[in-house]
Amino acid sequence: MANFIEEFFYGNIEPQARSRKQSKAVQKQMEILMTNEDLLTAALTDDNKKMFLDYVNAWGVVNGESILDSFIMGFRLGAKFTYDTFIGTDTPFEDLLKER
Repeated sequence: MANFIEEFFYGNIEPQARSRKQSKAVQKQMEILMTNEDLLTAALTDDNKKMFLDYVNAWGVVNGESILDSFIMGFRLGAKFTYDTFIGTDTPFEDLLKER
């Protein structure tokens, strides 16, 4: 496995099966997106429809990569917290109880 975090992100590693209920606000926005995409693809000419669908697909790829980056950076931040908690000993003040 080349990249554990990326494999985990894409669902190739599943510690537990979970789902999330979407809020009514998110559901409403998803309905708006789907309705408008359907209306636009029906109203556009073939060339414009292709350009619009290329735009939608490109946005999906860019958004997916951005989400993956945030996911990986979140894990790295968590690892740094863990390292600092259990391994790191740097502090901004001198330990007065430590023998010199």
